[in-house]
Amino acid sequence: KGVTLSKETDVRAGNSNENSERGNWSNKWDYLLSMVGYAVGLGNVWRFPYLTYQNGGGAFLIPYTLMLALAGLPLFFMECSLGQFASLGPVSIWRILPLFQGVGITMVLISTFVAIYYNVIVAYALYYLFASFQKVLPWSDCFTWADEFCSKTQLVSDCNATLNGEIIHANYSFITSNNLTCMNGTMNYKPGQFPTEQYWNKVALQRSSGLDETGHIVWYLALCLLLSWIIVGAALFKGIKSSGKVVYFTALFPYVILLILLVRGATLEGAQNGIEYYIGRQSNITKLMEAQVWKDAATQIFYSLSVAWGGLVALSSYNKFHNNCYSDAIFVCVVNCVTSVFAGFAIFSILGHMAFVSKRPVSEVVDSGFDLAFVAYPEALSRLPVSPLWSFLFFFMLVLLGLDSQFATIETLTTTIQDVYPKVMKKLRIPVTLGVCILLFLLGLICVTQAGIYWVNLIDHFCAGWGILFAAVLEIIGIIYIYGGNRFLEDVEMMIGKKSHIFWLWWRMCWYFVTPVLLMAILVWSLVTFSPPSYGSVLYPDWGTAVGWCMIIFCMIWIPIVAIIKIAKAEGNLWQRIVSCCRPTANWGPYLECHRGERYSHVVDPKKEKEHEIPTVSGFVY
Repeated sequence: KGVTLSKETDVRAGNSNENSERGNWSNKWDYLLSMVGYAVGLGNVWRFPYLTYQNGGGAFLIPYTLMLALAGLPLFFMECSLGQFASLGPVSIWRILPLFQGVGITMVLISTFVAIYYNVIVAYALYYLFASFQKVLPWSDCFTWADEFCSKTQLVSDCNATLNGEIIHANYSFITSNNLTCMNGTMNYKPGQFPTEQYWNKVALQRSSGLDETGHIVWYLALCLLLSWIIVGAALFKGIKSSGKVVYFTALFPYVILLILLVRGATLEGAQNGIEYYIGRQSNITKLMEAQVWKDAATQIFYSLSVAWGGLVALSSYNKFHNNCYSDAIFVCVVNCVTSVFAGFAIFSILGHMAFVSKRPVSEVVDSGFDLAFVAYPEALSRLPVSPLWSFLFFFMLVLLGLDSQFATIETLTTTIQDVYPKVMKKLRIPVTLGVCILLFLLGLICVTQAGIYWVNLIDHFCAGWGILFAAVLEIIGIIYIYGGNRFLEDVEMMIGKKSHIFWLWWRMCWYFVTPVLLMAILVWSLVTFSPPSYGSVLYPDWGTAVGWCMIIFCMIWIPIVAIIKIAKAEGNLWQRIVSCCRPTANWGPYLECHRGERYSHVVDPKKEKEHEIPTVSGFVY
C-alpha cells in the first residue's frame, strides 16, 4: 500500500506517466499546443478573412461568436471530456454506446481521406517555399512559361473617346496612337491572367483540362509530398512524446510570422483600404438578417475547431485523468477564434496594398482557398521590396499551419490502431507510424498528377463536408439522449470536481437542445444546397462525381453496418438486443482502476479484454 501511494505521489508530481500502458503528455503545454495546432489550420488564414469581408465585415463577428458559444465550444468540450475520461481513441470510445461505434469508424475514415489531400496542400506550400529562394520570384512577371493572355495589368481592348468633339468607339491601339484618353466607365478589357495565376496552373500544377486527363506525376510536387510525409513521420516516431515537442515550434512560430506580415502590411500604402474591406469602417449590420451569414458562421466555427474528426478525442485521451479539460477547451477555442481575426488583418492589409498598386478595387483582389494562398497573396508579395523574404515567410507559415494539423490527424489514426492492438503498438510504434505515412503517401500520388488539383478538390468537396456534420449529430444525440446527459456530467465531475447546478445550466441548454438543433439545421442546409463539384469553371465528369459519392458512402456505411453487427451479436428478442447495444459495455469507464471509484467499481479491466471485442452487457450494474 505504501508503494502504491508513493507511485501515485510521483504521478501527481509529473515524474512519470500516469497511464503506463498508453502514456501521457509530458506536460500540459505539450497537449495545449498540440490542440491549438490541430484547431488552427489553413482555414483560419484563407477562409475566415474572406467570409468576414463577404458577410458584413465586423458585423460577422456577432454570429461567429454566438456560434462559437452555442455549437463549437459545447461539442469541443464534450469530445475533450470523453477522450480524457476513458483514455481511448475515437473508435474504442464508443464502448460508451456500442450501437454507435460506426460513428467513430466514420470519423477515422474521413480523417484518413483528409490526411491524404491535406499533405498535398502542404506539398504545394513547400514547392512555393523552395521557389522563393530566388532573387526574382518566378511568378513576379510573365516569363517564358507564359502565354499571350498573361499580363501584370488589365489590358484594355477598346473604349469610347472624344475625337474632334465627337464621341467615338475604337480599339485601344487606335486610342493610344492618337494620344486620346478613354472615357471613364467605357473601357472593355481583354481576357487576361496575372502571372501568379498562370504560374500556379502552368508551372506549379501543370494542370490538365479536367479529371479525365490524368497526365503524368509532377515530379517536384511528388518530392515535396514525400518530404512533407517524412517530416510528419519524423515528428510522430515516438508518438505524443516527440510530436508534443515539435509543436512548440510549429504551433507558435506562425504567430510570429503573422505579426511580421501584419506590421509590414500596415506600413504599406493602401493597407487601410484593405482593413476597411475586412472589418469595415461601418459594418453592414443588415447582413445579420440573411440566413446565409449565420450558416457561414456556424460552418466556419464547426470546421475550424476540428470537432467530430476524431482528433480531439485522440489527443485528449493522453491527458491525465484529473486534468482540467474544461479550462483547456475554452482556452483552445478562444485562441483559435482570435487567431482567425488576427490573420484577417495580416492578409487584408497586404491585399489592400496590392489593390492600390494595381489600381483596382479591393473586391477584385480578394479571394479564398487556393486562389488566396497561391494566386492573390503571392501576387501582392511579389510587388513588395525584398519580395523573396516575404514570400518565404508566408509559405513557411502555411507549411507550419498545415503540418501541425497533420500531426494530430495522423495521431488520430495511430491512436485508433493502438486501442485495437496495444501490444503491437508498444513494440512496433515506429514501424506502424512509418507504415501509415508510406501508405498515405502512395495514396496521395494521384493528387500530384496533372489532374491532382481536381482530386484534392473532389475529396475536400465530399469528405470534408456534410459527412462530418452527420457524425456530429449522431455523436451528441448518442451521448446526451441515449447514454444520458446527467450521467455524462457525473463522469466529467469525476475528473474536474463537483460543480453547482448553475455551473452546468448553460452546458445543459446547449447539449440538450441548442447545439443539436443548430447542427441539424446546418446539415439540412448543406444537403439542400449541395451542388456537384467543380474547380473554377471546370465541371467534373459524371464518373468523378460518382467516385466522390463512393468515398463518402464508404466512410458512412459503417454506421449502419456496425449497428447491425452489434444487434446480431446481442442476446434476446430484437428490442432487447437494441436496448443492450444502447448500454455501455462492461469495460466502459476510467482506464485506470485507481480512478474508477464506486461508480465504476464493476468495470472489467481493459487490459484483460480483447480491445476489438465488445463484451456482453448482461449483469451490468446501473
